[in-house]
Amino acid sequence: MTNIFENRQPVADKLLAFGFTQHQSTFTYTAPLVSGLNITVMVVGTQVNATVLDPETGDPYTLYRNAGNTGAFVAQVRAAYTDCLQKIADACFTPATQSVFTQEQTTAVLAAVAKQYGDEPEFLWQKFPGNAVLRRPDTHKWYAAILKVQPVKLGLTGDAEVEVLDLRADPEELTQLVDNKLYFPGYHMNKKHWYTIVLDGQVATAELLTRLAASYALAK
Repeated sequence: MTNIFENRQPVADKLLAFGFTQHQSTFTYTAPLVSGLNITVMVVGTQVNATVLDPETGDPYTLYRNAGNTGAFVAQVRAAYTDCLQKIADACFTPATQSVFTQEQTTAVLAAVAKQYGDEPEFLWQKFPGNAVLRRPDTHKWYAAILKVQPVKLGLTGDAEVEVLDLRADPEELTQLVDNKLYFPGYHMNKKHWYTIVLDGQVATAELLTRLAASYALAK
């Protein structure tokens, strides 16, 4: 369970929509798990606790917690337990951006986006949990992507991953903008319409936000 909810934070509205009930700061969800057993999930803050219970006796069922316990029923409970928690994580939790992104400029850009547009980053790829996109709610088109890449992918030196911002631009502007020093061809994007900036402060945050606004307009 720890891995399922690691670096994730709950969204109250999504918990309620899923079927959780709320009492003060505690959200509780109870549902049938397998024949004769229920699961109860409690979310308090960012902490998640799940218990499998026999509803007739009120006693917890714990055999599935020990990997050494085998048998068809134990395996069925273990699989259903994991599946239920994964569905809750996918439907009701969002990655905690403060845990994913570490660069000060990345945090500043995301804070400005949340204030200006009310948008939060979407983490679409399980295999790449450090990559996110920002999209317009009206057109559902991406206007920015924040990715973690190795410097060599941009023609830079260094071993540590860098956080980069991908933005849209008109093709005519791109030909004049991209210099492979501050502005790079769009990483993992159509290079005729996207460009990349490393979020290390070399490009001022104010300029980033101006360019991000232009990218937002192009995603109409």
